[in-house]
Formats: sequence, structure tokens, C-alpha cells
Amino acid sequence: MAQRQTSPPPASETWRTTGERVESLLTACAAGGTAARERGEELVRLVTDFYGAGLERLLDLVHERGGLDDTVQAALAADELVAGMLLVHGLHPYGVADRVEGALESVRPYLGSHGGDVELLGVTDDGAVRLRLLGTCDGCPSSSATLALAVRGAVESAAPEITTIEVEPAAGSAGTTPAQGPLVPVDSLYSRLREADPSGGNAGDASAVWEPVAALVALGSGEVERLSAGGFPLVACRIGPELFAFHDRCARCERPMEGATLARRAGGGPDDGVLRCSACHAHYDVRRAGACLDAGAEGAHLDPLPLLADGASASVAVPSAPVAAR
Repeated sequence: MAQRQTSPPPASETWRTTGERVESLLTACAAGGTAARERGEELVRLVTDFYGAGLERLLDLVHERGGLDDTVQAALAADELVAGMLLVHGLHPYGVADRVEGALESVRPYLGSHGGDVELLGVTDDGAVRLRLLGTCDGCPSSSATLALAVRGAVESAAPEITTIEVEPAAGSAGTTPAQGPLVPVDSLYSRLREADPSGGNAGDASAVWEPVAALVALGSGEVERLSAGGFPLVACRIGPELFAFHDRCARCERPMEGATLARRAGGGPDDGVLRCSACHAHYDVRRAGACLDAGAEGAHLDPLPLLADGASASVAVPSAPVAAR
């Protein structure tokens, strides 16, 4: 029987592993005392500065010869590894506001799939990002989770120098006025995720991470599948070209969604989707953040998970502390 050929790990995984290895070696240096740790850190700093100077000179040479046009700059910024190196050395071609707007653009398909959106109001000189939630994201039960998992992750990845995220209510909504919008420290955005930890523990102690889930790409329209991402149980489905993911737990019977089916709502259009729990027969509106449609279940909903897909790959944001399936 022929053995299955395995592909080499993606370049992004290789350099992430290298970064983790550098950190572990520095930690090991600490075992030799403070002086050993300081020498290790100085070595890393000198090597980083050396290559940073070379990278800066490389960009200068390309620019002097007219090669650093908008197309090339966009390609550099779009490459995760190159963009990270440019950020470290202060050479990124785009400012903080442009990078944050680009990050929000990347998660808008997820927000839009639930009838919501987010608006960038500005970035202050001290590194505070001011946002406004729109549509169903403004005041919906899962808006805190949306911020914690989708928006925060995208913004911090694109602009690691930010300090806080200010969230202002939409015009006309209840609560504080836009001029007095609450200041939300970045670390506090995981509070709802911690409160909702189904294991009873504190799943938000570490944070949330984006986990690749290759099986989602092959999911056909109308199909439902229960999967695991980084040890976190999820149930996913596809409606046409769009993918949706939720924590694998029914909000009514609190059981895993084993045998769940996806159907069109009675009288609904072709893009409507209702996820049905096979255990208690509860019905959830997929496009409305998993809101329960059954009488007497107002406020009940599945826990949606941010999901990004480009047709060739898919990733889901889940708590970094694994949660065992029940």
C-alpha cells in the first residue's frame, strides 16, 4: 500500500516555530544567571539590528531605482512574514490607521454575514483605536465576543503598537453618547469569553488564537460538520459560498450538536439557513449570530466563532485554553 505523501509545513509555520525557539533559548540562558540572559538578549538585538539595517538599505536601493511602487508596497504589506519584519524595524509602508482599516476590512465579511459592521473613527496619538459597531453588532448578545475574537485579533496583528480600543455606540443607540464612549482596555475584551467558558474554568486566561481548519474548505453548501480547532469543539456549516462556525453546544439542551441539520427557514430565501439540534429540536438562525427561533427561547443563541476563509484555507478564532467536548 502506497504511503501518503506529506507536504512540508508552510513557511509561516516555520518562522513562527523559529521565533518560539529563540524565546525558549533566551529563557534557557536565564538559568545561567542574569549576565547570561543579558548576553543572550544583546546577541539577538545585535543580529536583529544588523539585518534590519540591511533590509532598510535594500528598500532604499529599490526605491532609488523606481521599483518601490504602490503595487510592490502592497505586495510587501500583504506578506505576513515580510510585513512582520517591516513592523519590527519601523519600515512598514503603511501607517497605523491604514493598517487598522485593512485589518477591519479583513473581518468585515464575518461581521456582514451576521448583519453587522464596524467603523474606524480614528487612531489617537497615544495608540488608542476608536471604533463604532454598526448593525446587529451594536448591542447584540454576541457583540463582546465579536470584538474579543474577530476585531481584536485582526487589529492587534496589523498594528501591535496600539494600546487600547475605544468602542462607541452607534448614533441613536442606548448608552453613552459617542463623545463619551467607554474606554475598553485591550485585555478586558476577553471578559465575556471567560464568563461563557463551558468547562467552568477560565478559558480566557491565555487569550484566543486563530486555528487553521482545513476541512472547512471542502464543506459543501447545506452541509454541517462537527470539528475541533485547537482542542475547541465547533460545529460548522456552509450556505452557498459562505462558511459559519459556532461553539458545538446547543443553547437549550446544552448538548453537542451531533446530527445537526441545516435547512431553509419556512418562507425564507435561498440564502436563509436554520441549524436544527437533533437532540432537543431547537432551531437557530445561522446568519443572525445563531439566535434561537423557537417560541419562549428569546435571548438564547449559539456562540458564534469568527471565521476567515479565502477559498484555499480557513481559520477559526477559538479560546487558546482547550475545552473538552461533553
